[in-house]
This record gives sequence, C-alpha cells and structure tokens, in this order.
Amino acid sequence: MSAKYRPAFVILLVLLSAPAQPGVAFGQQTAEDLVNRGMVKATKGDLDGAVADFTKAIELNPKYAEAYNNRGVAKKDKGDLDGAIADYSKTIELNPKLASAYNNRGNAEMAKNNWDGAIADFTKSIELNPKSASTWYNRGIAKNDKRDWDGAIADYSKAIELNPKLASAYNNRGVAKRAKGDQAGADADFAQADIIGGH
Repeated sequence: MSAKYRPAFVILLVLLSAPAQPGVAFGQQTAEDLVNRGMVKATKGDLDGAVADFTKAIELNPKYAEAYNNRGVAKKDKGDLDGAIADYSKTIELNPKLASAYNNRGNAEMAKNNWDGAIADFTKSIELNPKSASTWYNRGIAKNDKRDWDGAIADYSKAIELNPKLASAYNNRGVAKRAKGDQAGADADFAQADIIGGH
C-alpha cells in the first residue's frame, strides 16, 4: 500500500496597493509578481510555465528564498528530483528557518529512496514548526519505509493528534501496526480512516 506525501508551497500575496519596489519601472513585473503568477500556473498544472516564472523571479532577485522553494516544488512535480533538491538546498542556504523547505527536500529525498536524508530533513522541519501535521506524517512514511514500525506509529500518532481528520495517517498507522502483528489496532485505524474518508 503506497503512502502519500504532502508538499508545502509557500504562497505569497502581493497587495495591489503596495508601493513600487525601488528600481522597478511602472508596468514592469516584480519578482513577487512572477512568483504569484508561477503559483497560479502550477495550480493549473502548467509546471513548465511555473518553473519559467520562478526562474525569472530568481533572476530579478537571486536572494528570493521562496522563489527557489516554489521552483523546487514545480521541478519535483515534473520529476526533476535532483533539480528540486538543489533548489530546496538553495532555499535553506538563503533562509535556514523556512520549515517548508526542509519538508519539501525531505519529500524529494524520499522519492529517491534516501530515507535517512528524508528523516533528517523532516526532523529539522519539525524542530522549526512542530505543529505541522503533514511533516510528522511525512516522517512517519520515511520511517515506515525503513521498517521502523514504532517510529512510524509514533509519528503518525502525532500527526493525528495535530489533525484528527487526516485519514491517511490512520490508514498508514494501521499498516505499521499490522506489520508489527497488532491486527486489532490495525483494524481500528483502518475503520477510522474509512469513517473520516467517507467510505
């Protein structure tokens, strides 16, 4: 049974009434404008267009961490895992406190079957943002894939504590419990996942 992961996008809103950036001519797009447009394109499935907009934003502002982070998400969605990891690493270099960059890099590492690298990144993301249910969930998947059933169960349980409606966490915790031989616990989790999922 394959587990699902959750990427984290950094969404920026630019107010129309915001003052113009120094050095930006009237009508010229800012890096923020390009990131916002890239986000819209990514949401509509135009990943090539999104990558192009994020790249233009980076050309305008090479220290724009969120542009690298968002471009990494689009690259990962396109299957360019190495490119995504490079962008997430640059994001972290520019803003080491951005929890979503560690979470995103962890997802890319997990997609490359680098469980230890993924767990290290998820752990750092959790240190920065301990209330992110999706990051606890993602680390549970990596631990599950390493057959660390107890670690996976603990992480899924924390994800459920933070987001009791996260059906996939119940399902995955059930898988880990079944692997440990706790069929009754697994059945209870599968039943709860079905209730939440509306099955």
